[in-house]
Amino acid sequence: MKTPKKTLVIGASNNPERYSFLAVNRLRNAGHPVVAIGLKPVQVADIMVETEKKPFEEVDTVSLYLNPARQKEYYDYILSLNPKRIIFNPGTENEELETKAKEKGIQTMEACTLVLLSTGQF
Repeated sequence: MKTPKKTLVIGASNNPERYSFLAVNRLRNAGHPVVAIGLKPVQVADIMVETEKKPFEEVDTVSLYLNPARQKEYYDYILSLNPKRIIFNPGTENEELETKAKEKGIQTMEACTLVLLSTGQF
């Protein structure tokens, strides 16, 4: 297995029909440490979904499941974590945040976390 990458899922849900739910589970199954933020304090697999912007340390990847309008309140928070990369899942593409991230040397990807995991590219 590749090196585990601590991943923050923003927009996490305990609804099994949501892609963020699948992402948390598949990341865990692939051996990646996961932290998550969502609207409600729920549990997904063994992960507690936080409702506040906690100062998580050593986040490698941020996987976004929020539409661009909802992302604005997270810009400073995401950038303050200084992740290596941000994955903009389908429907979350955001040129403004991508530009801000690139200015800080953070890699951005318009991709699907689930596809990256299933093809071994995560």
